[in-house]
Amino acid sequence: MGKIVAVANQKGGVGKTTTCVNLCCALHDMGVRVLLCDIDPQGNATSGMGVDKAGKAPNLYDVLVGAVPAEKVVVSTKYGDVIPSNAVLSGAGIELVNAENREFVLKNALESVKDKYDYIFIDCPPSLEMLTLNALCAADSVFIPVQCEYFALEGLTDLINTIRMTKKALNPKLDIEGVLLTMFDSRTNFSMQVAEEVKKFFKGKVYNVMIPRNVRVSEAPSHGVPVLAYDKSSRGAVAYMELAKEFLRRNRG
Repeated sequence: MGKIVAVANQKGGVGKTTTCVNLCCALHDMGVRVLLCDIDPQGNATSGMGVDKAGKAPNLYDVLVGAVPAEKVVVSTKYGDVIPSNAVLSGAGIELVNAENREFVLKNALESVKDKYDYIFIDCPPSLEMLTLNALCAADSVFIPVQCEYFALEGLTDLINTIRMTKKALNPKLDIEGVLLTMFDSRTNFSMQVAEEVKKFFKGKVYNVMIPRNVRVSEAPSHGVPVLAYDKSSRGAVAYMELAKEFLRRNRG
């Protein structure tokens, strides 16, 4: 039965989608069965995995409104399987407000595909609303990318409180999978200071691997591929491969 991991941080631009795409790709390259579920209406994880988000095929929106089962919208790519999304998904957040058991629509939808994968990663929107709440209720754990910049910890208190409230009221098994430091620049004392602050804030949860600032990581999405396919020898690609190894070590003990 697959472990479901929500990749979340309501602050935008922290490398959340980039991490989701490249972690999935790296694990897929290692022979792990992975599914990326894109629950962000921007659909960046969808296009980052090489899937046309402007296509007419059914996507996650159709799944959440009950029109199509999840297994019918899965797209297989060279980098792992994807449940795609696009801007239409933004309407689902409104429609879910009046749905029965509205917090568990995604969880119930993923039941039909859960056994086919080792890990299912959910790329969350950069906000704490109904779609993100659905992801937290579906997930076994939350993976939190944090950028090594001035406002790194801003808003994290809100995210942690949301995780705690979800755990208490809706999903008792929910835990923090880990915290990943992104956009790390070893040349600056500031990046080191932020890293230390994050490690104090999340005692024992911060991954050893840190994702460096790397132009190849930034360029890859414009080509519709993960950085591991765009430039496998780049510092960013190597870091994501190391992240995948650390992720498996932590999960397989």
